[in-house]
Amino acid sequence: MNHGSPSIKTKSFLLFCAVGLVPIALAYGAEPSVSLEFLFGITVDTTNLTHIMRAVMGLYFGMVVIWVWGAFDRQMTAPALVCCAVFMIGLALGRILSFIVDGMPHWLLIVYAILEIVLGLGAIMIFRGDNSQ
Repeated sequence: MNHGSPSIKTKSFLLFCAVGLVPIALAYGAEPSVSLEFLFGITVDTTNLTHIMRAVMGLYFGMVVIWVWGAFDRQMTAPALVCCAVFMIGLALGRILSFIVDGMPHWLLIVYAILEIVLGLGAIMIFRGDNSQ
């Protein structure tokens, strides 16, 4: 059983992911009719689409809570790293499917996919390192 606080590397990684997700969450859900039009030229003009985008924002903030929790509570570190890996790789796989089926999106969404792959694999590597004892 691991006692004490997470390593600086693990804590820094989880906090980096958490802080990085906040502006994305806000862009998707705080005022989606403004931010999504500005960023991607997406018109959000229905209650249903606004609702979906705010639910996505809530999901993202839920992940932020788990990652911050894992950064400061050793018992939550492993679950936070697993959640981070599943979240990031899941998003990346969905984006890769869309690249194949739908074509190439806005450049920022390609950057998101690259970051999601890197951070998802990073979470797996840190998880394996932390649990190899």
